[in-house]
Parts: sequence; C-alpha cells; structure tokens
Amino acid sequence: MARRTRVILKSRDKNTLRYWTSVKHPLRVALNYAVVATCRILPSLSLKCWLLRRIGVKVGENVSFGLESTVDIFFPELIEVGDNSIIGYNTVLLAHEFLVDELRVGEVKIGKNVTVGANCTVLPGVEIGDNSIIAAHSLVNSDIPPGVLAGGVPARVIREL
Repeated sequence: MARRTRVILKSRDKNTLRYWTSVKHPLRVALNYAVVATCRILPSLSLKCWLLRRIGVKVGENVSFGLESTVDIFFPELIEVGDNSIIGYNTVLLAHEFLVDELRVGEVKIGKNVTVGANCTVLPGVEIGDNSIIAAHSLVNSDIPPGVLAGGVPARVIREL
C-alpha cells in the first residue's frame, strides 16, 4: 500500500529544504526543536508526554518514549501514538520528507499497545495497527496491520501474534 502523503511544496530551482522557512515559522520550529531535544534526554516519561502534547503530538494514556527517541520538529501535530504504546530508544517518527523537488507530509498513526523497538525509523503517511510489535532497527515505510510482529529494512510482517 502506498503511504498517505501529500505534496505541499514543489521546487524546480533549489532543493525544497532551502525553502523550509516558507513552510513553518522559524520560531515555531525552534520551539519544537527545543522541546524535542529536551524530551530526548528526559528520564521522566510523564513529563516527556506532557511536553510533546504541548507542541501538538497526540499522545495517548500511559505512552512511553524511550531515551533519545525523536518526533518530527516541523510537523509534530501529524503524529499520534495510542494508549499504552512504547516508542523505543533512539527511534525517529517523521511526518515530513524534504526531497530535492518536493516536500511531502503525512500523518503517522501508531495504535494502542504497540511496541516500536530501538533505533527504528517510521516514515510519514504510515499507520501501525493496535497490538503490533516493530523489531529493533526497522524502517517502517508502509502500513503495518494490527496484531503482528514486523521488522526489517523495509519492515515486513514476520508473523501474527
């Protein structure tokens, strides 16, 4: 299944990252970065969730973000993590892709009771179903159905749980 992303900027002369200030206000990005950088090193899970909610991340109840985990600084409002889920150490949740000729954005939806292992990357426009496990070091570039173990680069279903 194709990822659900939309193009919000096209360019023909320079790569789209050169135009980031026309997409989001620099002060908003600076604030988001400060919050995300702080959350990466905070040991308090509840304070981390509270801060991420302040910048627009939809965080369910009893969610745990591991140390060094990172959410998108440009579009944190497009990220949703369901109740009782774990985002592993050094995992990155991206809601945007600056490409040479276009900028794409898409929602990232992580269901309830999901475990995303350490060092994973979740790309924009994907959904991870409830009760699934994503193995460490995986690249999630397409939807993962509910109730499965998935892993790899790119992540694929390994087995049903």
